[in-house]
Amino acid sequence: MPARPTASPLWNALIKLPPPRLPSPRTLPPAPSDRECLQCWDDYDMLPHIRQHSLSVARVATCLALAAQAAGLDVDVQLVRASALLHDIAKTYTIRHGGNHSQLGGAWMQERFGNPLLAMGIVHHVHWPWAVDVRAYFLPMAIIYGDKRVMHDGVVPLDERFVDLYSRYGTTQYIRDRLAESRHQAETIETALSQTLGMNVHEDPFDCGRLVERA
Repeated sequence: MPARPTASPLWNALIKLPPPRLPSPRTLPPAPSDRECLQCWDDYDMLPHIRQHSLSVARVATCLALAAQAAGLDVDVQLVRASALLHDIAKTYTIRHGGNHSQLGGAWMQERFGNPLLAMGIVHHVHWPWAVDVRAYFLPMAIIYGDKRVMHDGVVPLDERFVDLYSRYGTTQYIRDRLAESRHQAETIETALSQTLGMNVHEDPFDCGRLVERA
């Protein structure tokens, strides 16, 4: 495994803050259904290729959530799946108008569904600014990892995914450094998931059946 890259100033600032305290899912509004998530795709005019990517990320995240339940973790599978389906809800808007798609998408979905755990997975699907802890923060870990295992709409190893990310986005040293941080974090999450769930997630094809209802 490569050495941990030098952290960005933002990372250094955020890591000094305590990680968020999570409310119990039982005290929050229910997770949106698959059909509600698909309606959001229509309402926010999500581009077709982003829809396909989101379906594949949901496949990975849902398989992980089911495995976590089997391993004894207290996981709301539908909440994990909904967060994955909606993680790129603002991507089309930011392609057209600019902005941070994870922050914007999280804000939109918090306003729409009132569930901060759902929004957390969206806001932090690009990067988690605290120590990796799969048991305490399973939902954002699953969304981050799912997103990093899906290239376009296919499940690929982390190495292949990051080769693609570097080739498409690594235009400056700053961006390449942030991608190195992201890769290191994804590898750390992969190891933690494997140990916690008792499975080799690196080699898993994440084929656990039909995940999303068709409207």
